[in-house]
Amino acid sequence: MADLFAAFDPPPAADAPSPDAPLADRLRPARLEDVVGQEHLTGPEGAIGRMVAAGRLSSMILWGPPGTGKTTIARLLANAVGLRFVAISAVFSGVADLKKAFAEARQAARAGQRTLLFVDEIHRFNRAQQDGFLPYVEDGTVTLVGATTENPSFELNAALLSRAQVLILHRLDRAALEKLLDRAETIMERPLPLTPAARDALVASADGDGRFLLNQAETLYSVDIAEPLDPAGLSSFLQRRVAVYDKDREGHYNLISALHKSMRGSDPQAALYYLARMLTAGEEPLYVLRRITRFASEDIGLADPNALVQCLAAKDAYDFLGSPEGELAIAQACLYCATAPKSNAAYVAQKAAWRSAKETGSLMPPASILNAPTRLMKDIGYGKGYAYDHDTDEGFSGADYWPEEMGPQTFYAPTDRGFEKRLRERLDYWDQLRREKRDG
Repeated sequence: MADLFAAFDPPPAADAPSPDAPLADRLRPARLEDVVGQEHLTGPEGAIGRMVAAGRLSSMILWGPPGTGKTTIARLLANAVGLRFVAISAVFSGVADLKKAFAEARQAARAGQRTLLFVDEIHRFNRAQQDGFLPYVEDGTVTLVGATTENPSFELNAALLSRAQVLILHRLDRAALEKLLDRAETIMERPLPLTPAARDALVASADGDGRFLLNQAETLYSVDIAEPLDPAGLSSFLQRRVAVYDKDREGHYNLISALHKSMRGSDPQAALYYLARMLTAGEEPLYVLRRITRFASEDIGLADPNALVQCLAAKDAYDFLGSPEGELAIAQACLYCATAPKSNAAYVAQKAAWRSAKETGSLMPPASILNAPTRLMKDIGYGKGYAYDHDTDEGFSGADYWPEEMGPQTFYAPTDRGFEKRLRERLDYWDQLRREKRDG
């Protein structure tokens, strides 16, 4: 008798890729232990490692940059616990595809076969489509594994996030990328035709993307190269600007760290030197400017609010002028940041506020500061007793805006440097008024 449920058996192990398959496919891991760079998840003490050891998966969102192994991990998870694997992409799929996947999963469940539904680029589904996952995740019809390169907090429904564990994949570090190149050289049975400095440059140019690195390596293997390429030769061959390293092979990450710390230490001469080192070596200018812009918020903040404005203006100038003319605007932003007063008060405040938000959950704000657009909301006290600040002599009501269960907190403590000195005086003035109104 034919097996009516054969279609829902776990898929057989995939055959070994053909010798003509892309290098990235030939090197695709066959076991979770072979996945590089994500040991914090796949290791014995990681979230995925623990679930596999228990033989039971919960729904999850894999959040990480491109080329870090999200699709590979999802496939290996299904194999590891014997789930039927179904993959769809939010880029190419719509409601009809989802309905079909859920119907097949429900039919498979009746036959005793659970389904892992992998949704690539899940953030591309709109809010209504995301809501469509909820009943099937809740009743166990599917174990959902979504993959996204975007911040789930902003792109996914809170209801969906409450039913799935968010797991963060790291951009592949140098050690992980080197391991991929070692595997490529093993399977190709010959080393890459690169000098050590060019090999370092190739790894740095991948910027944590393992798939990109292997595709570049395959390009190098596809032609006959008589002599190993140096960094300049590699850049010319791949038609891609890659970081060039000096004779000491001081790398991309060392230089960006030196630039950042020179600006933090208010040494514009050293900062300009390291900026020049990176740009003249062929580093992507906008990558450097992104790091300088981050610095403007992390290490300057409100001590000089114009630092961030300078960086964004430099980005516009570079977009308008291109290289090399636009690089002067990047140098200007670097010098501005290096010479600006420094404060990490905003950075410290953000971390403290984020930590507090996670710890306190969903506490309601005071009813007095909630809008009451309906009669019912007015009847239950929304907006009652709200003090309109502009109606006071000082333009300041001194009201308590914190949840009752929490009480006032202090996250932001401005320094006495730069513009923050004025902010501190302003906050001190408001604190004094607040105490007077409370005591009065």
